[in-house]
Amino acid sequence: MECGVCGGTAFVRFPVLWPQLITDWQLSPYEVDYINRQQGEICLQCRANLRSIALANAIRRFLDTELVLREALAASPGTDLQLLEINEAGSLTPTLRQCRGHHLVTYPQVDMHQLPFPDGRFDLVVHSDTLEHVPHPIHALTECRRVLKPGGALCYTVPVVIGRLTRSRQGLSPSYHGTATTSAGDFMVQTEFGADAWTCLLAAGFAEVTILTVAFPAATAFLARQPGRWNGPALRSSPT
Repeated sequence: MECGVCGGTAFVRFPVLWPQLITDWQLSPYEVDYINRQQGEICLQCRANLRSIALANAIRRFLDTELVLREALAASPGTDLQLLEINEAGSLTPTLRQCRGHHLVTYPQVDMHQLPFPDGRFDLVVHSDTLEHVPHPIHALTECRRVLKPGGALCYTVPVVIGRLTRSRQGLSPSYHGTATTSAGDFMVQTEFGADAWTCLLAAGFAEVTILTVAFPAATAFLARQPGRWNGPALRSSPT
């Protein structure tokens, strides 16, 4: 396995789930194992976990590049991307900041149901493990689509339990991500995503969805393209 962020090949794993969250989500031992890998298996070189690597690979697919993400975004014209990052995307934020058009906003201070940007503003919108905390995820994805240029893309991750369907946690006991002691409202889980998570993108108006995985079923990322022609660069070759 190679890290799509930096090219590293050495990884280490740490458990991240705790008993109450395992109970709240009714996770089997198999599910606990691959979700721990998703969040807690990291590249020793850049410290990206598997979900960040899956997200990096989704961005690389959009850029149509064989370079690792650090190299792709450091290379001109990769730095010219207009990129919206909603919450810090794990360990990728320093890499994404290489783009001169990088904009970082924080949810819920900026409402994903009403993004403060005009239509067609960005080439790329990125968020990681944020959508599960948003009350109306399909509406939020529609807003992400609205601010994309023709041919632009949305790349994101959510925790996915592959052996079940997506369900709302409305009416269930409150469940929080973060740590075992987290109880802040913006960490409360609104939606548990399952094997049909990709259909939310179609419901939001996207016509093309690509699913990328790392160490399946550990980490999954989604790439959804806005209709139209994107005039950005292809970055297949290594920088000189």
